[in-house]
Amino acid sequence: MRAWVAPAGRPGTVECVELPVPVPEADELLVEVRACGVCRTDLHVRDGDLPPRLERVVPGHEAVGDVVAVGDAVTAPVVGTRVGVPWLRRTCGACRYCLRGQENLCPSSLYTGWDAHGGYAEYATVPARYAYEMPAGYSAEELTPLLCAGIIGYRALNRAELPQGGRLGIYGFGASAHLTAQLALARGAVVHVLTRAPAARTLALDLGAASAGDARTGPPEPLDAAILFAPSGALVPAALEALDSGGTLSIAGIHLSDIPSLNYQRHLFRERTVRSVTANTRRDGRDFLAAAAAQRLRPTLTVYDFTHAATALDDLAAGRVEGAAVLRMPAR
Repeated sequence: MRAWVAPAGRPGTVECVELPVPVPEADELLVEVRACGVCRTDLHVRDGDLPPRLERVVPGHEAVGDVVAVGDAVTAPVVGTRVGVPWLRRTCGACRYCLRGQENLCPSSLYTGWDAHGGYAEYATVPARYAYEMPAGYSAEELTPLLCAGIIGYRALNRAELPQGGRLGIYGFGASAHLTAQLALARGAVVHVLTRAPAARTLALDLGAASAGDARTGPPEPLDAAILFAPSGALVPAALEALDSGGTLSIAGIHLSDIPSLNYQRHLFRERTVRSVTANTRRDGRDFLAAAAAQRLRPTLTVYDFTHAATALDDLAAGRVEGAAVLRMPAR
Protein backbone atom coordinates (compact mmCIF):
# COMPACT_ATOMS: atom_id res chain seq x y z
CA MET A 1 0.00 0.00 0.00
CA ARG A 2 1.00 3.64 -0.36
CA ALA A 3 1.57 5.59 2.82
CA TRP A 4 3.16 8.80 4.03
CA VAL A 5 5.76 8.64 6.81
CA ALA A 6 7.38 11.27 9.03
CA PRO A 7 11.08 10.35 9.26
CA ALA A 8 12.48 10.77 12.77
CA GLY A 9 15.45 13.11 12.76
CA ARG A 10 14.21 15.04 9.73
CA PRO A 11 11.66 17.47 11.13
CA GLY A 12 9.45 19.29 8.68
CA THR A 13 9.31 16.51 6.09
CA VAL A 14 7.08 13.61 5.09
CA GLU A 15 7.74 10.96 2.43
CA CYS A 16 5.42 8.82 0.34
CA VAL A 17 6.52 5.16 0.49
CA GLU A 18 5.31 1.62 -0.14
CA LEU A 19 4.51 -0.42 3.00
CA PRO A 20 2.94 -3.83 3.54
CA VAL A 21 -0.79 -3.80 4.24
CA PRO A 22 -0.98 -4.15 8.05
CA VAL A 23 -2.33 -7.32 9.62
CA PRO A 24 -4.84 -6.65 12.42
CA GLU A 25 -4.10 -8.07 15.85
CA ALA A 26 -6.71 -10.27 17.52
CA ASP A 27 -8.66 -7.29 18.90
CA GLU A 28 -8.22 -5.01 15.90
CA LEU A 29 -9.98 -4.01 12.68
CA LEU A 30 -8.35 -3.55 9.28
CA VAL A 31 -9.83 -0.45 7.67
CA GLU A 32 -9.64 0.54 4.02
CA VAL A 33 -9.20 4.30 4.33
CA ARG A 34 -11.48 6.53 2.26
CA ALA A 35 -10.37 9.88 3.67
CA CYS A 36 -8.16 11.20 6.44
CA GLY A 37 -8.16 14.59 8.11
CA VAL A 38 -4.98 16.65 8.40
CA CYS A 39 -4.75 17.82 12.00
CA ARG A 40 -2.42 20.33 13.63
CA THR A 41 -1.20 17.46 15.82
CA ASP A 42 0.12 15.86 12.62
CA LEU A 43 2.21 19.00 12.17
CA HIS A 44 3.61 18.58 15.67
CA VAL A 45 4.52 14.98 14.80
CA ARG A 46 6.09 16.00 11.48
CA ASP A 47 8.01 18.92 12.97
CA GLY A 48 9.27 17.10 16.07
CA ASP A 49 7.30 19.24 18.55
CA LEU A 50 6.07 15.88 19.85
CA PRO A 51 9.06 13.58 20.48
CA PRO A 52 9.10 10.65 18.04
CA ARG A 53 7.74 7.40 19.46
CA LEU A 54 7.84 5.27 16.32
CA GLU A 55 10.50 5.38 13.62
CA ARG A 56 9.02 6.59 10.32
CA VAL A 57 5.51 6.75 11.72
CA VAL A 58 2.52 7.12 9.42
CA PRO A 59 0.67 10.23 10.70
CA GLY A 60 -3.08 10.68 10.74
CA HIS A 61 -5.74 10.09 13.37
CA GLU A 62 -8.89 11.30 11.63
CA ALA A 63 -9.26 8.38 9.22
CA VAL A 64 -12.63 7.23 7.93
CA GLY A 65 -13.07 4.01 6.01
CA ASP A 66 -14.69 0.62 5.78
CA VAL A 67 -13.84 -2.47 7.80
CA VAL A 68 -12.38 -5.09 5.44
CA ALA A 69 -11.06 -7.62 7.98
CA VAL A 70 -11.25 -8.26 11.72
CA GLY A 71 -9.06 -10.00 14.28
CA ASP A 72 -10.01 -13.35 15.73
CA ALA A 73 -11.34 -11.83 18.98
CA VAL A 74 -13.53 -9.17 17.35
CA THR A 75 -17.31 -9.59 17.29
CA ALA A 76 -18.20 -6.01 16.32
CA PRO A 77 -18.03 -3.93 14.22
CA VAL A 78 -18.43 -6.33 11.31
CA VAL A 79 -16.87 -6.23 7.86
CA GLY A 80 -18.46 -3.50 5.76
CA THR A 81 -19.11 -1.09 8.65
CA ARG A 82 -17.97 2.50 8.15
CA VAL A 83 -15.76 3.44 11.09
CA GLY A 84 -13.47 6.18 12.30
CA VAL A 85 -9.87 5.64 13.36
CA PRO A 86 -9.28 8.21 16.14
CA TRP A 87 -6.39 9.70 18.11
CA LEU A 88 -6.91 7.70 21.33
CA ARG A 89 -5.81 4.15 20.42
CA ARG A 90 -5.40 2.21 23.67
CA THR A 91 -5.49 2.68 27.43
CA CYS A 92 -4.60 0.23 30.19
CA GLY A 93 -8.08 0.04 31.71
CA ALA A 94 -6.64 -0.64 35.16
CA CYS A 95 -4.94 2.53 36.45
CA ARG A 96 -6.68 4.96 38.81
CA TYR A 97 -7.47 7.31 35.92
CA CYS A 98 -9.09 4.63 33.78
CA LEU A 99 -11.06 3.28 36.73
CA ARG A 100 -12.55 6.68 37.54
CA GLY A 101 -13.54 7.53 33.96
CA GLN A 102 -10.50 9.66 33.08
CA GLU A 103 -8.86 7.34 30.57
CA ASN A 104 -7.57 10.39 28.69
CA LEU A 105 -5.04 10.74 31.54
CA CYS A 106 -3.91 7.10 31.47
CA PRO A 107 -0.08 7.08 31.70
CA SER A 108 0.00 4.02 29.42
CA SER A 109 -2.24 5.53 26.73
CA LEU A 110 -1.24 5.09 23.09
CA TYR A 111 -2.14 7.27 20.13
CA THR A 112 -2.77 6.70 16.44
CA GLY A 113 -0.31 8.46 14.18
CA TRP A 114 2.23 8.84 17.00
CA ASP A 115 2.66 5.50 18.81
CA ALA A 116 1.23 3.46 15.92
CA HIS A 117 0.78 3.98 12.19
CA GLY A 118 -2.18 6.13 11.28
CA GLY A 119 -4.43 7.11 8.42
CA TYR A 120 -2.12 8.72 5.86
CA ALA A 121 -2.24 5.35 4.13
CA GLU A 122 -4.51 3.18 2.03
CA TYR A 123 -5.12 0.84 4.98
CA ALA A 124 -4.93 1.26 8.76
CA THR A 125 -5.62 -0.84 11.82
CA VAL A 126 -7.52 0.21 14.94
CA PRO A 127 -8.47 -1.63 18.13
CA ALA A 128 -12.16 -2.45 17.77
CA ARG A 129 -13.03 -1.02 21.20
CA TYR A 130 -11.53 2.35 20.25
CA ALA A 131 -13.05 2.68 16.78
CA TYR A 132 -16.21 4.72 16.28
CA GLU A 133 -19.15 3.78 14.11
CA MET A 134 -19.78 6.97 12.16
CA PRO A 135 -23.11 8.82 11.83
CA ALA A 136 -25.05 8.68 8.58
CA GLY A 137 -25.70 11.73 6.43
CA TYR A 138 -22.09 12.81 6.01
CA SER A 139 -19.54 12.03 3.30
CA ALA A 140 -16.30 10.30 4.30
CA GLU A 141 -14.49 13.62 3.86
CA GLU A 142 -16.99 15.46 6.08
CA LEU A 143 -16.66 12.83 8.79
CA THR A 144 -12.88 13.08 9.15
CA PRO A 145 -12.64 16.32 11.18
CA LEU A 146 -15.31 15.06 13.57
CA LEU A 147 -12.88 12.40 14.83
CA CYS A 148 -10.38 14.76 16.47
CA ALA A 149 -11.24 18.38 15.75
CA GLY A 150 -14.85 17.76 16.69
CA ILE A 151 -14.26 15.53 19.72
CA ILE A 152 -11.52 17.72 21.19
CA GLY A 153 -13.61 20.82 20.60
CA TYR A 154 -16.53 19.14 22.35
CA ARG A 155 -14.37 18.33 25.38
CA ALA A 156 -12.85 21.83 25.38
CA LEU A 157 -16.33 23.37 25.30
CA ASN A 158 -17.43 21.23 28.24
CA ARG A 159 -14.24 22.08 30.15
CA ALA A 160 -14.96 25.79 29.61
CA GLU A 161 -18.19 25.48 31.62
CA LEU A 162 -20.07 27.91 29.42
CA PRO A 163 -23.35 28.85 31.09
CA GLN A 164 -26.60 28.52 29.15
CA GLY A 165 -26.84 31.46 26.77
CA GLY A 166 -23.39 32.65 27.83
CA ARG A 167 -20.75 34.60 25.92
CA LEU A 168 -17.98 32.44 24.47
CA GLY A 169 -14.70 33.65 23.00
CA ILE A 170 -12.90 31.38 20.52
CA TYR A 171 -9.24 32.15 19.86
CA GLY A 172 -8.07 30.72 16.54
CA PHE A 173 -10.60 29.46 14.00
CA GLY A 174 -9.49 26.32 12.23
CA ALA A 175 -10.87 22.81 11.99
CA SER A 176 -11.77 22.32 15.65
CA ALA A 177 -12.95 25.85 16.33
CA HIS A 178 -15.40 26.06 13.45
CA LEU A 179 -17.14 22.86 14.62
CA THR A 180 -17.11 23.92 18.28
CA ALA A 181 -18.67 27.26 17.37
CA GLN A 182 -21.60 25.40 15.81
CA LEU A 183 -22.08 23.32 18.95
CA ALA A 184 -21.99 26.42 21.14
CA LEU A 185 -24.42 28.30 18.93
CA ALA A 186 -26.83 25.36 19.07
CA ARG A 187 -26.67 25.63 22.88
CA GLY A 188 -27.76 29.27 22.66
CA ALA A 189 -24.35 30.87 23.18
CA VAL A 190 -23.20 34.24 21.91
CA VAL A 191 -19.93 33.49 20.12
CA HIS A 192 -17.08 35.95 19.53
CA VAL A 193 -14.20 34.74 17.35
CA LEU A 194 -10.67 36.14 17.65
CA THR A 195 -8.39 35.25 14.74
CA ARG A 196 -5.87 36.86 12.40
CA ALA A 197 -7.08 35.27 9.16
CA PRO A 198 -9.62 37.31 7.15
CA ALA A 199 -11.10 34.17 5.55
CA ALA A 200 -11.59 32.60 8.99
CA ARG A 201 -13.37 35.73 10.20
CA THR A 202 -15.71 35.56 7.23
CA LEU A 203 -16.42 31.88 7.90
CA ALA A 204 -17.11 32.62 11.58
CA LEU A 205 -19.67 35.27 10.71
CA ASP A 206 -21.27 33.01 8.08
CA LEU A 207 -21.70 30.33 10.76
CA GLY A 208 -23.44 32.77 13.09
CA ALA A 209 -20.74 34.32 15.29
CA ALA A 210 -21.74 37.65 16.81
CA SER A 211 -18.34 39.14 16.01
CA ALA A 212 -15.02 38.19 14.44
CA GLY A 213 -11.97 40.28 15.21
CA ASP A 214 -8.35 40.27 16.30
CA ALA A 215 -7.17 38.99 19.66
CA ARG A 216 -5.12 42.16 20.15
CA THR A 217 -8.25 44.29 20.30
CA GLY A 218 -10.29 41.69 22.14
CA PRO A 219 -13.99 40.84 22.05
CA PRO A 220 -16.66 43.56 22.20
CA GLU A 221 -17.96 42.41 25.60
CA PRO A 222 -16.69 40.43 28.62
CA LEU A 223 -16.69 36.65 28.15
CA ASP A 224 -18.22 33.99 30.36
CA ALA A 225 -15.86 31.41 28.87
CA ALA A 226 -13.12 31.17 26.27
CA ILE A 227 -11.39 28.41 24.34
CA LEU A 228 -7.86 28.78 23.00
CA PHE A 229 -7.32 26.68 19.88
CA ALA A 230 -4.33 28.58 18.49
CA PRO A 231 -1.05 27.02 19.76
CA SER A 232 0.19 30.39 20.99
CA GLY A 233 0.87 30.84 24.69
CA ALA A 234 1.09 34.58 24.06
CA LEU A 235 -2.70 34.64 23.71
CA VAL A 236 -3.33 33.26 27.21
CA PRO A 237 -3.04 36.62 29.04
CA ALA A 238 -5.30 38.32 26.48
CA ALA A 239 -7.92 35.60 26.76
CA LEU A 240 -7.85 35.70 30.57
CA GLU A 241 -8.13 39.48 30.62
CA ALA A 242 -11.20 39.22 28.36
CA LEU A 243 -13.00 36.94 30.85
CA ASP A 244 -15.71 38.29 33.10
CA SER A 245 -15.59 37.42 36.81
CA GLY A 246 -15.86 33.66 37.32
CA GLY A 247 -15.01 32.90 33.69
CA THR A 248 -13.00 29.90 32.50
CA LEU A 249 -10.35 29.63 29.80
CA SER A 250 -10.03 26.17 28.25
CA ILE A 251 -6.80 25.48 26.35
CA ALA A 252 -7.44 22.86 23.69
CA GLY A 253 -4.07 22.11 22.08
CA ILE A 254 -1.65 19.25 22.71
CA HIS A 255 1.24 21.72 22.21
CA LEU A 256 1.48 25.36 23.28
CA SER A 257 4.30 27.85 23.08
CA ASP A 258 5.46 29.41 26.36
CA ILE A 259 2.95 31.49 28.29
CA PRO A 260 4.16 34.99 29.28
CA SER A 261 4.06 36.13 32.88
CA LEU A 262 0.58 36.66 34.26
CA ASN A 263 -0.53 39.52 36.46
CA TYR A 264 -2.71 38.21 39.26
CA GLN A 265 -5.07 41.20 39.38
CA ARG A 266 -5.52 41.55 35.60
CA HIS A 267 -5.61 37.91 34.60
CA LEU A 268 -6.63 35.63 37.48
CA PHE A 269 -8.33 37.50 40.29
CA ARG A 270 -12.12 37.35 40.68
CA GLU A 271 -12.08 33.58 40.28
CA ARG A 272 -11.03 33.32 36.67
CA THR A 273 -9.88 29.79 35.86
CA VAL A 274 -7.43 28.21 33.40
CA ARG A 275 -7.95 24.60 32.30
CA SER A 276 -6.03 22.42 29.90
CA VAL A 277 -7.52 19.71 27.71
CA THR A 278 -5.69 16.40 27.40
CA ALA A 279 -6.90 14.11 24.60
CA ASN A 280 -10.41 12.72 25.18
CA THR A 281 -12.28 9.75 26.52
CA ARG A 282 -14.26 7.34 24.38
CA ARG A 283 -17.37 8.65 26.08
CA ASP A 284 -16.52 12.13 24.76
CA GLY A 285 -16.32 10.65 21.28
CA ARG A 286 -19.58 8.76 21.52
CA ASP A 287 -21.44 11.74 22.99
CA PHE A 288 -20.08 14.13 20.40
CA LEU A 289 -20.86 11.85 17.45
CA ALA A 290 -24.39 11.40 18.81
CA ALA A 291 -24.70 15.19 18.87
CA ALA A 292 -23.34 15.36 15.31
CA ALA A 293 -25.96 12.83 14.22
CA ALA A 294 -28.75 14.86 15.83
CA GLN A 295 -27.44 18.28 14.79
CA ARG A 296 -26.20 18.30 11.20
CA LEU A 297 -22.88 20.10 11.45
CA ARG A 298 -21.44 22.00 8.49
CA PRO A 299 -17.76 21.06 8.19
CA THR A 300 -15.87 23.46 5.95
CA LEU A 301 -13.27 21.46 4.06
CA THR A 302 -10.15 22.04 2.00
CA VAL A 303 -9.72 18.72 0.19
CA TYR A 304 -6.40 17.43 -1.14
CA ASP A 305 -5.62 14.36 -3.19
CA PHE A 306 -3.79 11.75 -1.13
CA THR A 307 -0.65 12.33 -3.19
CA HIS A 308 -0.55 15.95 -1.97
CA ALA A 309 -0.28 15.24 1.77
CA ALA A 310 2.98 17.20 2.05
CA THR A 311 1.31 20.23 0.50
CA ALA A 312 -1.66 19.92 2.84
CA LEU A 313 0.64 19.96 5.88
CA ASP A 314 2.58 22.95 4.52
CA ASP A 315 -0.65 24.83 3.85
CA LEU A 316 -1.93 24.08 7.35
CA ALA A 317 1.34 25.32 8.86
CA ALA A 318 1.14 28.53 6.81
CA GLY A 319 -2.50 29.23 7.66
CA ARG A 320 -3.71 28.67 4.10
CA VAL A 321 -6.41 26.14 5.01
CA GLU A 322 -10.02 27.19 5.41
CA GLY A 323 -11.82 24.99 7.91
CA ALA A 324 -10.40 21.46 7.94
CA ALA A 325 -7.82 19.96 5.58
CA VAL A 326 -8.68 16.47 4.32
CA LEU A 327 -6.83 13.88 2.25
CA ARG A 328 -9.09 12.09 -0.22
CA MET A 329 -8.06 8.59 -1.19
CA PRO A 330 -8.26 7.70 -4.91
CA ALA A 331 -11.28 5.64 -5.94
CA ARG A 332 -10.60 1.91 -6.04
